[in-house]
Amino acid sequence: MRLDDYEPGDDIRDLGRGGGFGGGGGGGLGGLLIGFLPMLLGRKMGCGTILLLGALAFFVLGPGANMLSMGGGTADPMADSRGAAQGVACDTAAERFACNVFGSTHQVWENLINGYQRPTLNFFTERNESDCGAAQAAMGPFYCPADQGIYLDTSFFRELEQRFGAAGDAAQAYVVAHEVGHHVQTISGISNRVRQAQARASQAEGNQLQVRMELQADCYAGVWAARARNSAGQPVMEPGDMEEAMRAANAIGDDTLMRSAGQRPVPESFTHGTSEQRMTWLRRGLQTGDPRQCNTFDAAI
Repeated sequence: MRLDDYEPGDDIRDLGRGGGFGGGGGGGLGGLLIGFLPMLLGRKMGCGTILLLGALAFFVLGPGANMLSMGGGTADPMADSRGAAQGVACDTAAERFACNVFGSTHQVWENLINGYQRPTLNFFTERNESDCGAAQAAMGPFYCPADQGIYLDTSFFRELEQRFGAAGDAAQAYVVAHEVGHHVQTISGISNRVRQAQARASQAEGNQLQVRMELQADCYAGVWAARARNSAGQPVMEPGDMEEAMRAANAIGDDTLMRSAGQRPVPESFTHGTSEQRMTWLRRGLQTGDPRQCNTFDAAI
């Protein structure tokens, strides 16, 4: 991708690694993940949260189980709840790339939305805190409307490539741009209207509304990719980038991830959309570059 270097200001932070969770005795985090799985299916989460379904077997039952218990069973008593060991933002290759994508989204959305308010990008390692609660690497990237922040542990990019076969910089850019899409929904009032509707809806109806939210954020990610230009006026998307982004959208569909976790897909429990739906709406944004074409709430999905 042809991205310019972005110099972060107050809109990007590296929170580091925050306070820990108790392990041992009761099965640790792995046991908590299994216990919380039914609730996760009905919660609003970010682009990567649904990957938890596909990764559960790896982390809880497979070789990744040891990763859940690293560091022992007690939190660092010197660590506060948000970033005890804060780092320098954009100081690794993965963070630098995410920062450059993030900066490029500003340029696009500031041209499309009068008075656009930038979100914040918050890097963290393994776990930290957001105003929406815990930020954990196993959740994947997510957007918190309470503090208008995107939370990202860049180890997710490695997981996306190695576990789900979605390699490439465009796949990573899609993840960041999708979370910025949720910010657009927040500042435009869409998110609030959907939350109000969900409060009156059944679980299945609420999940369907959430699917439409996620698909719209996919479409918004495509709008960014279609419109983004670097300082030389070149499109940031290069040949092959669209295919990479599509592979990522396919990899994180609810149906694909449930099958990879050995589960039968249950459409009523979907919260992000099928692989086909995610690719369709990402493609619509890429092909039109028009956010008005991203109205998933008044269209057949």
